[in-house]
Amino acid sequence: LPMSDIDKRNAAEAALKLVEPDMILGLGTGSTAAIFVRLLAERVKAGLKIVGTPTSEATDKLARSLGVRIVAPDELERIDLTIDGADEFDPALNLIKGGGAALLREKIIAEASDRMVVIADAGKEVKSLGAFPLPIEVNAFGSELTRRRIHHHIAGLGLESAPSSWRMATGESLLHTDGGHLILDLSCGVISDPKALGEALDEIPGVVEHGLFIGYAEQVIVGEVDGAPQRPVGHGVEA
Repeated sequence: LPMSDIDKRNAAEAALKLVEPDMILGLGTGSTAAIFVRLLAERVKAGLKIVGTPTSEATDKLARSLGVRIVAPDELERIDLTIDGADEFDPALNLIKGGGAALLREKIIAEASDRMVVIADAGKEVKSLGAFPLPIEVNAFGSELTRRRIHHHIAGLGLESAPSSWRMATGESLLHTDGGHLILDLSCGVISDPKALGEALDEIPGVVEHGLFIGYAEQVIVGEVDGAPQRPVGHGVEA
C-alpha cells in the first residue's frame, strides 16, 4: 500500500475487530470503506459468516466480486453495524459525507443501524465542519430553483456568501448519483451551527438529502501510520 493508505488500512483493521459472526453489516462507500470491504472479504474467505448491505452500486459490485454475501436493504428491518468513511468529522462526531456522491444511500443505511462507526485518516479531523464543501443531493426537477431556495434559506445562518457549484462527472456533463439526482457542493467555510443548517436544508422540497450526519457516528477510528487510536466519542458513549 502507498504510505497515504497505511493509515486508512490501520483504521479498517481496527474496525474489523468490531465485527462478530452473523452480523448484518452496512458497507460504506469511498476509498477507506473499500479497504474495509477488502479486509472483510479476507475474513469471509477464512470462514466468517456475515451479510453485507451496500451504500452504493460501487460497493455492491466490489463486495460481490470479492465473495461477500450481499442482501438488498429492502430485505432488512435493521442493521447491526455500519462501517463507513467521512470527509470531515468534528469533536462532537458530526460528519460531512458525500464526497463519493453516495450520501443519501449512506444516510439511509446509517439511520437503520444500531451502531455507525467511522474509519478515517487524521486529515479528516477538524475543529468545525465546513472546509470540505457540503454535498447536497438535489432532485433534477427545478434544480436551479432549488439552488436559489437553498441560498435563500441559508442566508440567515451567516452563509450569505457561500458559493455553490454543481458537481461534474467526466467532461462537461453533470454528475448523477446512483438514484439519478444531482449533487450541489456548498462551500461554507465554517459551519458554526451544523444542526441549524441541516434543519434549514430539510425544509426545502427539492433537497433530497444533505451530507451533514449529526448524531449518527458512535465512534471514529482514526488510522495513523503506526496504528489506529480510537477517538473519544460523542453522545456520552465510551470508546
